[in-house]
Amino acid sequence: MSSSFDDLSQILGRSPWPERTLAGVEQAWGVDLPADVHRVLSSYGDLMIDDFLYLFGPLTLEEKGDWMSGYVKRGESRLIVDPVLPEPAGMLHWGQTLDGDRLFLVPQGPGERWTVSAFRRNWGDWYETSLPLEEWLVGTLRGNIETDWMPEWPKVHELVADDD
Repeated sequence: MSSSFDDLSQILGRSPWPERTLAGVEQAWGVDLPADVHRVLSSYGDLMIDDFLYLFGPLTLEEKGDWMSGYVKRGESRLIVDPVLPEPAGMLHWGQTLDGDRLFLVPQGPGERWTVSAFRRNWGDWYETSLPLEEWLVGTLRGNIETDWMPEWPKVHELVADDD
């Protein structure tokens, strides 16, 4: 039986990045991120998928998380109200869409899995799933889930690297 990451790799193809790590982000924030977050964001982070879905990675995760954490902490969001990393026990802001949706992983408790949630900008709501990152991405990119707010995905995905 293949793993969710193997499935994701088959869907997206080989990562354009050399081996990378999120250790610097974990050290800066004093957090241990789940193994699936390491696999996905180290391999496919800092990439735009099909001109729609941007995954943060070693180059952008800390900056985007720090910004979102401050934004929420200052009370500037009506719907994103829980703490965001680097705040202790905060959610991980791991990506965004071209439509302005903000994607998060919510820790379900010490030692438990982290599940995908999102602020859906065009819907003006907070959306929660029970799925971890790899399963959510596989289901979404195959067009099996999130068909009401994600695009119809092409058969072959285009990955564009962050130019920064």
